Formats: sequence, structure tokens, C-alpha cells
Amino acid sequence: MNVKPDRRLVIVVRADPVICGHSGEARNLAEAALARGFDDVRILSWPIELLERTGLPLKPVDSVLPYSPGITVERPEPVGGYKIPDGRYLSGLVGRLVELFTDGVPTVCMSLYLSPHTLAVADAVRVARSTGLPMDVTTIAEAVGSDVTAVVQECVEADRFGAAAHVLSAYLEQDVCVAVSQYTKDVIVEAAEQIDARHGTRFAPRCRDRIGISFPAIDTSAYLDLDPADTERFLAARGLTRDGYILYLSRLGFSKGVADLIDGFAASMAGHSTTLVIAGRGPDAEALRAHAASSDAADRIVFLDDVGDEEKPHLMAACAAYALPSKPGREFTETFGIALVEEMLAGGGPVITCPTGGIPEAVGDTALMVPVEDPAAIAGAIDTAVLGMSAAARAAHRARARVFAMQFDREPVFDRLFEKVAVVAHH
Repeated sequence: MNVKPDRRLVIVVRADPVICGHSGEARNLAEAALARGFDDVRILSWPIELLERTGLPLKPVDSVLPYSPGITVERPEPVGGYKIPDGRYLSGLVGRLVELFTDGVPTVCMSLYLSPHTLAVADAVRVARSTGLPMDVTTIAEAVGSDVTAVVQECVEADRFGAAAHVLSAYLEQDVCVAVSQYTKDVIVEAAEQIDARHGTRFAPRCRDRIGISFPAIDTSAYLDLDPADTERFLAARGLTRDGYILYLSRLGFSKGVADLIDGFAASMAGHSTTLVIAGRGPDAEALRAHAASSDAADRIVFLDDVGDEEKPHLMAACAAYALPSKPGREFTETFGIALVEEMLAGGGPVITCPTGGIPEAVGDTALMVPVEDPAAIAGAIDTAVLGMSAAARAAHRARARVFAMQFDREPVFDRLFEKVAVVAHH
């Protein structure tokens, strides 16, 4: 006999195997929900074949760690025939949400990425209400950044008022509105101000008033107290040695500053005695491999495209420095920097990064900051991290970075977010 759950959390997101920090954040919020007494936790995402068709960078499916019992990942099948292009998948997602909202279980539904996930939730709430069936649903929408920079800002620039209004109004309809950083909120408010100025709407004051900050939830336990024997095993398999390499581990895109890193590494003194490991997949992988091949340091640059969830913390923990010289781009700006926090937790060498977007909120004053698009400054930072710090200085730096990063642990982040939910429910 099936026992009806008491409390459900539904998270709508681009989930694993997508290489994206917010895919991991959804997993972490789901795990925290189990720890906080939710007895039905569901992640709703897209079918694997659709993710593959979109060209999104994906991890090898067999490298994704399993979810805890009690977390169900659903990938609703498309609805309708081939004559309905992308709407078939959206119909499948909205339809499943309507079923979950009307089955009598008190539900909190959280969407990460406003477009299309918050749009789908807003639609599902409206449809669920229209059925006349009893529903007890509280909604949270989290703007993670690229949904704003790539959708709302683009609409503003192209004067596509209707599409921008669609996203912002759906966002503001949710019970709790949050952004992953103050930077992300500022971007949203600025875009809303431009729309208001042009069209006489009132989005900006509502955004300013309604949007709270909820930093990404990170599983700190996955990066602390790593077994050194496991680390050595992973390094040996890759032909690497502790403190013998500079690590880049993220999506492979020019906006992440990977080409600048390759040039900076080649120009550094430390580059003669270390390896540059570039780990990840992404749209610019081939072009970046070609750039590396033409570098003076080509024989000391290694690309890895198969790093799984289990190996990642160990690679981070043993690097001499971790570099992510991300820059603001049209299609992408770093709105937080989850990988930076993960590296700080793992206790590897100093983080080398740029004050782009939300990165300063992720690292505080614990990173070696370099200007955007400045390979010479990257070279200097690599030399400082590898050659210019004593063992004691590195240890002190590591400890300070880890203390700062602990504020992003998934359970306190979850608790702070659900305090906002409790306030809404109380009203």
C-alpha cells in the first residue's frame, strides 16, 4: 500500500549530467530537504536525449554519483507529435507539475533558471488552480544569472518587450524570489529599469523589493577530510603529482578565460616545472585545444574531458593553484562561481580569478585577483602561488579560504531559504 507523503519538495532545473554548478546545487538542496524532514523530494528535468541534442556540455552519464534514496529524478517525456517542435517537452514538464500540484500533498516547488523553468511552474500553478482540485503549493524562483544575462538583457537590447515582460512577470508571480548573488539581483533590476523607462512598466521597484539573495548550496562534506590515499590513486591514474599542476576545472568556453590562462601559463616561470590541467567539456573545447597546441607550453598542457563527481574534489585538493580567469561575455557572465568555492573547500592551492560578476561574493578576499583578459597578470599570479609562497603561507591561505567557503554549506543555505518560505506561508 502506498503511503501518501507529508511534505514534498519539487525542484525544476537542468539537472545531471549537465556540467553546471546549479545542477549540483539542485542535488544539494534535495539532499538538505531530506535532512530537514521532507519525505518526497523530486528533481524534474529534461530527457537525456534532449540534453544531448541541445549541445549542452554533459558529464559522462556513468560518472554521475547516485542520488540518496528518497530523491526521485523525473524526466517527463514529450507530449504530442513531431509537428510541435520544442513545446512538446515543455508540455510534458508542465503536465507533470500539474499532477504533482493537485494530488493533495503539501508541496514547495523551486525553479532554478527563470526561462524556461519558472515559466513552466507559473503555467502549472495557473492550470492546477483552474482544475478546481485542492492544492497547497508554495513556489520559489531562483535566478541563477545566465537566464537573465542571456534572456532578459538580450530582450532589452533587441527591444523585445513582450519576451522580457513574460520572464519578469512569471518571476514576480512566485511566492519567494531569490537570486544567487547580489550581482545577479543588480543585473535583473538594471534590466527591469531599462524596460520600465522604455515602456512605462513598474518591474524595477517590484524586483528591488521582492528579490532576496540565496547563495548556491554546496555539499561541503564532499570536499573536506579527503583520504590522501584516494587522492594519490586518482593522481597516479592521471600521471600527476601533488602540487605539480595548475588546475582549470569548469566548462570549456572562451568567456571563462581559458585562452588567457593558457597564455599566462606559457609566460610564467612556474610553468616550466608544472603542468596545466584543463578539465571539462564545452562549446569551445576544440578551439581551445588548438590554442594550447600552438602555445610554447603545448607539451605541458593536458586536457581531461572525463572527470567525474568522485574524482573532482581530489584533483582540486592536490593542485598547486586553481585558475578561473572568467570574463564578462555577451552569452555568459559568472554570476557566482561555485567551482571556486568547491576548490577552497578541498584545500588546494590558491585560487586565481578575476573580479567578474558574482565572483567576489564567492571568494571574498581569499583569492589572487587579476584583471580581466590579462595573461601577464595571470603569469604573475601563478608564480606567486607556486614559487612565491612558503609552505606556512600556503597553509594559512588554505585555512582562511576554507573558513570563508563554509558559509555556503547546503544545510544552512537551505535553512535560510526556507525561513523566507515560512514567512510567506505565515502570511
